[in-house]
Amino acid sequence: MTTAAAGGAMASPGQYLTFLLAGEEYGIAILRVREIVECGAVTRVPGTPPFIRGVVNLRGTVLPVVDLAAKFGLGETALTRWTSVVMVEAEWEGVKTTLGVMTDAMSRVLDLGPGEIEPVPSFGVPVKLDYLLGMGRAEPRFVLILDIDRVLSPEELMALPGEGSSHGAVDAPPHAPVKGASEAAARPIQGGLDRGAVPRERAAAPAEER
Repeated sequence: MTTAAAGGAMASPGQYLTFLLAGEEYGIAILRVREIVECGAVTRVPGTPPFIRGVVNLRGTVLPVVDLAAKFGLGETALTRWTSVVMVEAEWEGVKTTLGVMTDAMSRVLDLGPGEIEPVPSFGVPVKLDYLLGMGRAEPRFVLILDIDRVLSPEELMALPGEGSSHGAVDAPPHAPVKGASEAAARPIQGGLDRGAVPRERAAAPAEER
């Protein structure tokens, strides 16, 4: 038995930026990706939920960074030289907001055609079905395509890690300045998001570090 996302939406053919998270490869539509910044630019903020790893000061705008592994209940992301933050654009009721998501390592820019996207199976995936729009065929394994609007919705950002309930709360809305945040601007990784622009040293991370 297979199923699409909770709202019936399916991923569309196109380009996806993929990254590694807790041993799995995930993808986000390339049009939602703004840039990639170094994880060293993230500043911890006391009193925030454990899956909010901190904030970055991106050219004068303070933005939160979500540890996706912690949000999915997979444990906190360990910091290595491969760890990066992908700045993505989520849309909530017609309002676009930029947030960062922490990843174990960047992987690739992937082209998926109409016949290369499958529905999500009803079992055997490491995250909630609601978080996924489909599975992309990419040798040697499938890529899990995230519904970033759902993953980063206000309801989900107020939920306990891995549950999607409404317990707990994020202390400040995504665009609110955070007192004490670092004034050092986040440093974008050189290069854009065209094919091949994902840094080679990250894409080629040794298996034991992935």
